[in-house]
Amino acid sequence: MSTLNKARWLGWLAPLTLAVAATGVHAADDVTVAYQTTVEPAKVAQADGVYEKATHSKINWRKFESGAEVIAAVASGDVQVGYVGSSPLAAAASRGLPVETFLIAIQIGSAEALVVRPSINKPADLIGKKIAVPFVSTTHYSLLAALKHWQIDPSKVQIINLRPSEITAAWQRGDIDAAYVWDPALGKAKETGKLLVTSADVGKWGAPTFDAWIVRKDFASKNPDFVTAFAKVTLKAYADYNANPKAWIANQANLDKVSRLTGAKPEEIAGLLEGNGYPDATQQSNLLGANTVKAVAATSAFLKEQGKVDSVQPDYAPWVEGKFVRAAR
Repeated sequence: MSTLNKARWLGWLAPLTLAVAATGVHAADDVTVAYQTTVEPAKVAQADGVYEKATHSKINWRKFESGAEVIAAVASGDVQVGYVGSSPLAAAASRGLPVETFLIAIQIGSAEALVVRPSINKPADLIGKKIAVPFVSTTHYSLLAALKHWQIDPSKVQIINLRPSEITAAWQRGDIDAAYVWDPALGKAKETGKLLVTSADVGKWGAPTFDAWIVRKDFASKNPDFVTAFAKVTLKAYADYNANPKAWIANQANLDKVSRLTGAKPEEIAGLLEGNGYPDATQQSNLLGANTVKAVAATSAFLKEQGKVDSVQPDYAPWVEGKFVRAAR
């Protein structure tokens, strides 16, 4: 993480800073939305300008490489709406960042994975090796959970904090032995490496992960229509894909748009989409309640155990809000 983002990350704990940043948000006519390179159906709606049309707002889309960077930007007030994984979400909530999870974007499966050099054949072979991962990301959480499952002390491996683009460069130089990451970095590493475990496997071991859309609470309270419309566009995109995934994937225009926003190769997109789940409106209503609160609490407890957060909240319900999805149905 850059020095600037580190400063922002630490700065979010100052209520005065957050209050000052909040005063800059008055109406949803110029909104900054942080997105990542995750392959998912709603990227088509983003490419087509559907979000702008539905919200009647000007949206400044900013691409980030990790959830930790998104959280830092949201904390600073630079971003009002952001796409993050469950691990950075849990870290943010544990630190008291005033945000709400208003939609579950993805239930992560095989689209995030640990790729290793061909010489690594079993988990024990990781001991002493260099493993790259974006810190405080879903893949970081999954890596630590996998090591715990394999009974490998994290101190016995060299875990290095790198952004996805840095992972690609480090892999190509031969500087690292393994990486737990998502596409396009994952796909590039797989060209000369092999998968040792995926997040679908880690989820079955008791550490599921997901991606979510979050919004600053101050912005949401002033602009509920924007958040509802944003959720509605996303759910429509998921419904279109879930209704007939094969037909959706057969549409070359869809693949080209997703590729342009994510960097994934068009021929890889089908496999990446199939590696995750995209909850519909009914599922969202069930998820945005006790299930997600429990998942965030469990993730936070794990992060505290690993020394990634100093403390946990007594209740994570204030960071999960289902009213926008209900209004969007």
